[in-house]
Amino acid sequence: MAKRFPGAGTLVKGIQILEYLADSGQPSTSAELLRHTQLPKATLYRLLGALVEFHYVRHDTRLKTYGLGQRLIELGGSSLATIDLRSAAQSELTRLAAQTNETVSLTMLEQDRTIYVDVRRSSNPLTVGIEIGKSLPVIESASGQAVLAAMPPHRVNRVLASLPREHQTRLLADFAISRARGYTIAPSQTIEGVVVIAVPIIGPPDMGNGAIVVTALADRIPLERRHVIGRDLMEAARRIMGNIGSASVSITPNPRPSRHVEETLQCVAPAGAIVGEGPVWDSAANLLRWVDVAAPAMHAYDPDTGEDRMDPAPYLVSAVLPAAGGRTIGITQNGIEAYDPKTRTFSPLYDPEAHLSNNRFNDAKVDSRGRIWAGSMSLDASMPSGSLYCFDQIRAARAVDGGFQVSNGLGWNGDDTRFYFVDSALGTVFVYDFDPEAGAVSNREVFLSFDPKDGKPDGLCVDSAGNLWIAFWDGWRVGCYAPSGELIRTIDMPVPRPTSCCLGGAELKTLYITSASIRLPASVLEDAPLSGGLFAIEVDVPGLPTNEVRSWA
Repeated sequence: MAKRFPGAGTLVKGIQILEYLADSGQPSTSAELLRHTQLPKATLYRLLGALVEFHYVRHDTRLKTYGLGQRLIELGGSSLATIDLRSAAQSELTRLAAQTNETVSLTMLEQDRTIYVDVRRSSNPLTVGIEIGKSLPVIESASGQAVLAAMPPHRVNRVLASLPREHQTRLLADFAISRARGYTIAPSQTIEGVVVIAVPIIGPPDMGNGAIVVTALADRIPLERRHVIGRDLMEAARRIMGNIGSASVSITPNPRPSRHVEETLQCVAPAGAIVGEGPVWDSAANLLRWVDVAAPAMHAYDPDTGEDRMDPAPYLVSAVLPAAGGRTIGITQNGIEAYDPKTRTFSPLYDPEAHLSNNRFNDAKVDSRGRIWAGSMSLDASMPSGSLYCFDQIRAARAVDGGFQVSNGLGWNGDDTRFYFVDSALGTVFVYDFDPEAGAVSNREVFLSFDPKDGKPDGLCVDSAGNLWIAFWDGWRVGCYAPSGELIRTIDMPVPRPTSCCLGGAELKTLYITSASIRLPASVLEDAPLSGGLFAIEVDVPGLPTNEVRSWA
């Protein structure tokens, strides 16, 4: 290598030593360095002496090994400080433009405006033209809204303070969806017929915040592909944030443990939901009701016809509950709401966390006395700000426990003596003693705890024998656990993110399983194309009848 750089031979040899120490990942002996670098012994020791003297290499005299020194760390930090977001994102912009065949941009947030600081157009003649330097008010650009959705509530409130209340409410509803799924999809407010997909890039304090954006003609990108692009942008943003020393979040699920799938398992509705959740059997209507949290919608699957009706919702919805008198309750980002399936509209009833704009409700169930039980969580699942609520009346709730990060599945055993509740972030299923008359829980204990490599417990249901059926996010499976905690059955799934389950059908022996496609990279979706589908399988032990929300005025 030194011959390629005349006059720099000594420098090149020193670099060889440093690169070997970096690649090896652990301190090396002089014998290992000699064998790898092929340098003469005298040359190696002379170079090592200089590198140690200037703290580029550290010498452990006791173990007689060499490793990278403190000076390299200092230089790396100085170099990182000089990297701007634009240079860090260049390769990702170029790659995404070729991959999507659309216009890909990088925007930066400057006070109350977003500025396009870099743009890549593919060779496609139908790409949308965007000029570098173009500037828009932050609340009028999808990329600006993506960044705002990732910001703390107090900063968002300052930006929105001058807007009419109705406009603030609409934007906050959009932010909640963006934050929950990790990307923003919105029509362009400046170019008609154009859709914008954006993912925030949160840089270190001295670098600022921005977004990576795909802009395209709306009729060129169907809805499903928009979500695929959103996931690809998240992966690109993760790499960029890693390059600039900012926090990056992996979106890759656990590896598929096996190719086995239950022979009798069927995908009864390949709905492609972003976050399918909250399945509940409505015996009066003979329907399986469920929701899509992140592409907000209410679903109703009819097992007799095989039809899955989908009604879009105006904002984030996480559960649907049958109520007395043929009514329906929706659990939304606004708390408890009445849902009218004929008009497809929601009517607010009560939100005990209206003061917590960064929180939302997640899973919910109804106890044997008709009370709603629901858990809350932060929009991005980042903080232990969630609580478990019991709604004694439709407009009266009390928090019975708290400090949860991802409140999830809940249910009761058949004799109403035990109540189960999941915190997915902890990988834990809790069990409480339950008093059905008082609607009280006590004596919380850990019932089951799981290692993240086995997936995270998500939604659950309890059968008539007291067994828990638990869906495992990133676990590619649904597990059945006896009241003792013993695993008695595993249903291998063809999707990585089963989300919840319930028992339904005429004899309550059909296990319905919802799933998610959110944040799955394209490579995983190729292996699991039914992600986001609704599945069904027959089991031996029937479930418990669905409880209805008791009537209200």
